[in-house]
Amino acid sequence: MPSLRSLVELVRAPAALSVPGDAVAGAAAGGALGARTAGLAAASVCLYWSGMAANDWADRDLDALERPQRPIPSGRITPYQALGVAAGLTAAGVTLAALAGGRRALAVALPLAGTVWTYDLRAKNTAAGPAVMAACRGLDVLLGAARGRLVRAVPAALAVAAHTYTVTVLSRREVSGGDRVLPAATLAGTAAVALSAGRPALPGRALAVPGRFAAVLGRRAVPAARGRVAAVPGRGAAPGVPGRLAAVPGVLAAWYAAGYGAAQVRAAADPSAARVRAAVAAGITGLPPLQGALAASAGAPVTGVAVAALAPLARRLARRVSPT
Repeated sequence: MPSLRSLVELVRAPAALSVPGDAVAGAAAGGALGARTAGLAAASVCLYWSGMAANDWADRDLDALERPQRPIPSGRITPYQALGVAAGLTAAGVTLAALAGGRRALAVALPLAGTVWTYDLRAKNTAAGPAVMAACRGLDVLLGAARGRLVRAVPAALAVAAHTYTVTVLSRREVSGGDRVLPAATLAGTAAVALSAGRPALPGRALAVPGRFAAVLGRRAVPAARGRVAAVPGRGAAPGVPGRLAAVPGVLAAWYAAGYGAAQVRAAADPSAARVRAAVAAGITGLPPLQGALAASAGAPVTGVAVAALAPLARRLARRVSPT
């Protein structure tokens, strides 16, 4: 029986702190942020972990040469055990999605699970690999919006997908290193993503907060459907958001760009394997501020700040268990 430590390493457990924000950003954008979002976020975490386990199963021969310390090549977990973990987590993720979001969530979760396995088993080492991985995270955002208006969540999904594309492209050089051109190009992509995510809430969009918190903001909540947040009419600098919260999307987007961007700048100056790996890790653990910015720009600044606050914890845990 594998040890808990080995299982944690297999699924890169701490890296899952970068996952719940997908569902939150999608739900906020789609107008479906509420109690059931937690269930969809849990489904996303299971599918993410399943992808990590399936990745190590598929890469077991390569890892024996390049990363012999990983659980499978080191003998701490057998290939069959890793495959079983991956399959079990996939089933758990799809089931949780169906329970939390019904048929509409299931209609997103099944393609998401299929895309995860396609990446690990077929696409990872092909030219399509980064695009397939980006599709995984884009679908993950849409899973959060499944109970709301999916179309409204597409921009948030594209932003997270674009970020994921940059991380995946960089990850292809984390063992061998690369040249200065690649991190410079991904840095430009990061800047574009940050600019798109840092926009304030659209004029007229209500502030999405649980009804019981509306009084704290000095607003009267508009009654919401069961299991969703209340809408709080706003006024001030950014219509739809209280003036003191209007800057939240920009601040969180800047936090995201500074953290991930700084690691890419260092990789561009010295494109060694260690620096590229550090940039990849920064891209993984630095995702919550981007997700928070997207949630805030959709009218949920308080929730966005809560999501972004996961980033420091993710970075700390990454020092103990590698997210890559």
